[in-house]
Amino acid sequence: MRELILGGARSGKSLLAERRASESGLQVVYVATALALDAEMSRRIERHRARRCPEWGLVVEPLDLAVALRRHAAPEVCLLVDCLTLWLSNLLFAGEAANQAEAGAAVQCQRLTAATQALIDLLPQLPGRIILVSNEVGCGIVSMAALSRLFADEQGRLNQRVAAVCERVTLVTAGLPLTLK
Repeated sequence: MRELILGGARSGKSLLAERRASESGLQVVYVATALALDAEMSRRIERHRARRCPEWGLVVEPLDLAVALRRHAAPEVCLLVDCLTLWLSNLLFAGEAANQAEAGAAVQCQRLTAATQALIDLLPQLPGRIILVSNEVGCGIVSMAALSRLFADEQGRLNQRVAAVCERVTLVTAGLPLTLK
């Protein structure tokens, strides 16, 4: 089964994903997409790490998510991906998309398009349980900055595509889960 858990910042989405992974009865492998590029992000990563079960496996994959999922998925495994939002950010900054948006140029997201398509094609084929965490960023105002608008647009498209291939989609607000699908 594949599940997408959506929510805003500090909504409780990661806690819910971790609880569902623990309750799965399967071997859990945490697939982290974050990069510790500064001290504040390092602290965030450490807080997440400290609350996880020590028996869980860990895979850090900031860009090639489909490759990591294919490598670690198995019938007796629950893969918990936290999170698609950071993965998207990593992809936008790994290519030229972020620079193009900031420069006001037409944006070519070829790396992002290919990586997203690889993920969407792969998810229905994976054995075991897959739990994906992502931010819902489309409930706020439209940013004045081109890069922020690009990010919000791509995040919304990514969430829609992943939700379409998941059997369950849950929205978390104020720590309360609402099953959407």
